[in-house]
Amino acid sequence: MRPKVSDAKLLNLFLDMLAAEQGAGDNTLDAYRRDLSDFSEFLARKGQSFASTETQGLRDYLADLDARGFKSSSVARRLSAMRHLFRFLLNERIRSDDPAAVLSGPKRGRGLPKVLSIAEVDRLLGRAKALSEAPEATASQRLRAIRLYCLLEVLYATGLRVSELVALPRSAARRDAPMIVVRGKGNKERLVPLNEASRQAMADYLAAAEETSADSKKAASASKWLFPSFGESGHLTRQHFARDLKELAASAGLPPRLVSPHVLRHAFASHLLHNGADLRIVQTLLGHTDISTTQIYTHVVEERLKSLVRDLHPLAEK
Repeated sequence: MRPKVSDAKLLNLFLDMLAAEQGAGDNTLDAYRRDLSDFSEFLARKGQSFASTETQGLRDYLADLDARGFKSSSVARRLSAMRHLFRFLLNERIRSDDPAAVLSGPKRGRGLPKVLSIAEVDRLLGRAKALSEAPEATASQRLRAIRLYCLLEVLYATGLRVSELVALPRSAARRDAPMIVVRGKGNKERLVPLNEASRQAMADYLAAAEETSADSKKAASASKWLFPSFGESGHLTRQHFARDLKELAASAGLPPRLVSPHVLRHAFASHLLHNGADLRIVQTLLGHTDISTTQIYTHVVEERLKSLVRDLHPLAEK
């Protein structure tokens, strides 16, 4: 008989396995920890644990999530986390069965990603550029505006995940670098090309940061990050950038609820496909391991094919 092991200990072992064997990133590990900690607290209230609960305990938890108003997508994500956990416990012989094996998740459709039009992205970029050149702005306001414009240019030019964008190293701003090395999910690296507008935006941002004050110059040169901050991570946070982007959207006359860093990543992919890019190329640029993840954008390809047939087929109606 194995001695009883606490849920906290089992959860840490499970997360260590995800990091070591599957290369899970910090964001993925945080999501698993949050979801499974909530599950553990539910079980504890019923006098159960990861090692002792049965299938009915999992069903009760899913019902509790539904009663708390969780969306079907969130319930499905938590069920997926439980399935991974119990497979791990079975493989490690901590359990002799898998209580999650017979469960089915909520039915859910895969919605199309929110996408801004090219004109809307241009409006965002134009507004960000105007704010960065506002003559009445203070030095700190101007630097913040230039940074936001730089972030926006780089994001739309590369389609980076927001976590990849804010953690870019200072070396990414080299003017002679046609591509940058990005470390993405699972600590995997990929090459992403830069256009001239994004390279110029990074150069202008660094120049502005160094000109703001002697202290800023010293801090900028000492930091390894392109977008440094005084926070724990040492660089700008995803949440800070998302807030700034929503403020920019409101200033540009766009609904803030429709604008986020991830929506700009969707715009990058959708606009490339609309203009004829190959789906496999877009998969590589986005850093998707599985082509099925990229296929959420196939509606763009389908619309383009329809328009080609409509406009170019010799028997199409004129």
